[in-house]
Amino acid sequence: METANQIVSLGTFQVLKLPLGFIRVLEWLFAIFAFATCGGYSGQLRVSVDCINKSDSNLSIGINFAYPFRLNRVEFDVPMCEGRRQERLYLIGDFSSSAEFFVTIAVFSFLYSLLATVVYIFYQNKYRENNRGPLIDFIVTVVFSFMWLVSSSAWAKGLSDVKAATDPDEVVLLMSACKVQTNKCSSVYGPRWSGLNTSVVFGYLNFVLWAGNIWFVFKETGWHKGGAARYPASSSEKQATTFNQQVYNQGSFDQSGAAFTGTGDFAQSEYSQVGNYASSGPISYTNQ
Repeated sequence: METANQIVSLGTFQVLKLPLGFIRVLEWLFAIFAFATCGGYSGQLRVSVDCINKSDSNLSIGINFAYPFRLNRVEFDVPMCEGRRQERLYLIGDFSSSAEFFVTIAVFSFLYSLLATVVYIFYQNKYRENNRGPLIDFIVTVVFSFMWLVSSSAWAKGLSDVKAATDPDEVVLLMSACKVQTNKCSSVYGPRWSGLNTSVVFGYLNFVLWAGNIWFVFKETGWHKGGAARYPASSSEKQATTFNQQVYNQGSFDQSGAAFTGTGDFAQSEYSQVGNYASSGPISYTNQ
């Protein structure tokens, strides 16, 4: 318990209340949902083959497939309606590239968002110590937002192909026994796609989160702070210019006042040299 308290005291958990830290936590959670719903998927479809000879029929043929959706390796046996003979068939298509690409981006984004959250909490001073940390964070955020868009789009296309390849009506067409009109082939049920549909949704939600977080990470970089610093500098320059003008005006006023005072003294000294008979006149004039 004491160790946990020491860890909490060392960390700055207030950053999680800010958009920068809060969005990182959401990215961490949504990445888990993305690769869990895709990488942990397994589906099944069932078809039936009803032969003329009922003993050769198989009304419940189960076909299982899962991530990474290399369907061309999924094999299943179906009756040929010719005695006890069976044929081994394979599904069509290999969609592992788009699925693995999507899961890889989800795993790496999960790891980076977790690492970034730890840095924000426990190493915030080192993160803000120079501009290298925010710049790396900004570049990685831009790259991951782009990769989320690409991987989600690729996986959405791959998922539509997986759905087409595992459609029971399409699988029935692969069976030779179903090409004979006397035999009846039908689908029992198809796979459930709710989990994989959810993975695509989480993929695009991750793109929105990472793209939206670009602005908040950009605000931590020197590019944004440099622009913000230039604006107060211009304001201070304006204040300095105004202050200099005020000082100049005050100095000019003092000089003029001193000149005026000097003129008055000169007038009084000139007047003092005049006789006493005229002292009252100029004095009264000056008072006026």
